[in-house]
Amino acid sequence: MFSHVFVGISDFDRGLAFYTPLMEALGAPLRFCDRSRPWAGWQSSPGPRPLFLIGKPYDQQAPSPGNGNMVAFLAETRAVVDRAFRIALAHGGTPEGPPGLRPEYHEHYYGAYVRDPDGNKLCVVCHSGPG
Repeated sequence: MFSHVFVGISDFDRGLAFYTPLMEALGAPLRFCDRSRPWAGWQSSPGPRPLFLIGKPYDQQAPSPGNGNMVAFLAETRAVVDRAFRIALAHGGTPEGPPGLRPEYHEHYYGAYVRDPDGNKLCVVCHSGPG
C-alpha cells in the first residue's frame, strides 16, 4: 500500500541519532544516508519498500508535527515493542503511552507511543498474542 513515509526533522544529526537505533531494534536496515541534502531512509524487510525517511522538509521551512498524524511501526513481538520504547526514550524521545495491551483496538494489540525529538508521534505495535 505504501511506497514511503517521510517525517520532517529540524536537526539531522539529532534525528539520525534517534532513528538509527530505533530502526535497528525494528530490524529495518539503513538504505541510505545523504548528509548533503540532508536525509536518510530505512527499508522494510524483505524490502525494498516501503521506506521510512527522515529529513528537512522540502520547502526548507521548520517541520511541524500534524495534529492526529502518527507513524506506526510493526514489531514482530511484544519484546521488540518494549525494547523500541526504551531505545526511543534513551535517544531523546518523550513518552506518549507506555508499552501495554490496548484491548480497545483488538485483543492482541500491544503498543507503545512516543514522540521523536521534533514532536512527531510514533507508535510501535505488535498485533500477535504473547509468545
